[in-house]
Amino acid sequence: MTAVAHPTAGRWRPVPLRAVLFDLDGTLLDTAGDIALALNRSLIATGRSAVAADAVRGWVGQGAEVLVQRALRSFGAKATPVDVAALLSAFLLHYAHLQQAGESTATPYPGAEFALRTLRSGRLRVAVVTNKPYALATAALECAGLARLIDAVVGGDTCQQRKPDPGPLDHACWLLGVRASEAVMVGDSLNDVTAARAAGMPVVCVPHGYREGLSAAELPCDRLVTGLEELPEALLGPLAAAWAAR
Repeated sequence: MTAVAHPTAGRWRPVPLRAVLFDLDGTLLDTAGDIALALNRSLIATGRSAVAADAVRGWVGQGAEVLVQRALRSFGAKATPVDVAALLSAFLLHYAHLQQAGESTATPYPGAEFALRTLRSGRLRVAVVTNKPYALATAALECAGLARLIDAVVGGDTCQQRKPDPGPLDHACWLLGVRASEAVMVGDSLNDVTAARAAGMPVVCVPHGYREGLSAAELPCDRLVTGLEELPEALLGPLAAAWAAR
């Protein structure tokens, strides 16, 4: 893995760093509990049995439609498009209900609020780019108390394509008024790395999250931080990060 040298004065490579794009599930928020609960309620509602939460964690990473396809395949029989559509609709409804009813247990990972606040204090714009539908993503950020620290959100239904396509990252840069070369992606999965590479921006990965069987060390990122609390120093340099954190 190639480590990125600590930049100084907010510079990343030869170009000033102006924005940081974050994945949501597995990067900023631990949402596996909510996803498992909503999926199991949906499976039961459509006449199936619940599945283990650990199995669900391994299915997370490429959006809700892929999640329900993987869940249906776990039962052995071939799922029809009608089966997928019905379970997806039920899942999205149950997930939204968790948030609306105050049942969500999603929590920010350690250092998430500190990283967001410090990066913004360092005059960087911040966006979330996720494959989760926009409404569910913004609600999750609200429930977790992080929405006030995010300048823009790009959901899985915002653009025609989702990650690993670079389109959502390019759209986030457009919303923030920056070029892709002035941004860095922060994520937890190969999906995030692939999207960042295609968009032509560096990518930093966190050690936690949902990687579909890969270890964090296997991700071909530019830097692997030990936690989100390390991110400001990695991006801004130690002196600038210390100043911004005051």
